[in-house]
Amino acid sequence: MYTLALSQIPGVGCVTGKNLIRQFESAKNVFDHYRELAGINSRLEKAVRYGLNDKVLWKRTEREMKFIEKYKIRVLFFLDEDYPWRLSDCYDSPVYLFYKGNADLNTDKVIGVVGTRSATEYGKSVTRELIQGLREESPLIVSGLAYGIDSQAHRAALDNGLDTAGVLGHGLDRIYPGNNRIMAEKMLEQGGLVTEFFSCTEPDRENFPMRNRIIAGLCDAIIVVEAAEEGGALITADIAYSYNKDVFVVPGRVTDKYSCGCNMLVKQKKADIIRNADDLMFEMKWRETRVTATVVQPKLFIPLTMDEDKIVNLLFAEGDLSIDQISRKSGLPVNKTAAALLNLEIENVVQCKPGKLFSISRSQVQSPPL
Repeated sequence: MYTLALSQIPGVGCVTGKNLIRQFESAKNVFDHYRELAGINSRLEKAVRYGLNDKVLWKRTEREMKFIEKYKIRVLFFLDEDYPWRLSDCYDSPVYLFYKGNADLNTDKVIGVVGTRSATEYGKSVTRELIQGLREESPLIVSGLAYGIDSQAHRAALDNGLDTAGVLGHGLDRIYPGNNRIMAEKMLEQGGLVTEFFSCTEPDRENFPMRNRIIAGLCDAIIVVEAAEEGGALITADIAYSYNKDVFVVPGRVTDKYSCGCNMLVKQKKADIIRNADDLMFEMKWRETRVTATVVQPKLFIPLTMDEDKIVNLLFAEGDLSIDQISRKSGLPVNKTAAALLNLEIENVVQCKPGKLFSISRSQVQSPPL
């Protein structure tokens, strides 16, 4: 109770609060011996003295104690063994965390996935595939329970049997946004919810940068899937970079609004590019080498012309390509390339994807025998 009260005193932040508790060996001792602060920091001495006599502060702290007991919330203090060790290495880590759930916040592998609230279908798809590819490694997936990429990351983790923790910018008495309530309830059984805020704390704008530092601190690495030039995902990435955490981004086209932030992080040399889970596992040294897909000659159920066959082999080997790239790499004129692609589309051999990129339609490819 004394630790919770000390942290609520105006002028006593996370850094000062932890230093005081270390110096006086307990929060209770800080209140009992606050006069000793007079010769060190008179302003701090006045703040603690004011807090000691602030009836509203103690009433709020007592109410929070009752809330904690009623809903069986764990309070992780920064000196406790079960306090997240990755976070404790960060100078401005919270004095305590309120935690509800069953995931181990000190598990071997913890990855944060963040991004824009206005996620595109591309961003959502990349997030799903990335997390699905991490199933064998069983990392804890951390995000902020917001709309867009955050929600997609939590949902993909749940769908793939991975624990996932949501870091909140408000108290544990509510879920914001409200549409994520059902998902949050599932996370209590397959992950957890974390916050440093008292109950009855509204999801005010100024709370989310504080929330973002916890996301960054809890993780081994942060992945930004999509982000505009400004926003919470970039704040999280910058904080993670300042903590000497690994920061990765999924690259995008330079003309896409929600790729600008990711591309900017790469330009600033604050992040490395990853395309998929294999890239991440290689960069994190979870695997010694990248897993490269074996290129298998496609077997199609329809006859192809020489031009069409050349294009199909090229797409199968290299993946998504634009018409200009296909023309250049195949050596075919653009008009012949366009005509061949049109026929291949009609026969459902290739498909045109968003961004006018062409790829093989897998429904027409016969899988090789195992």
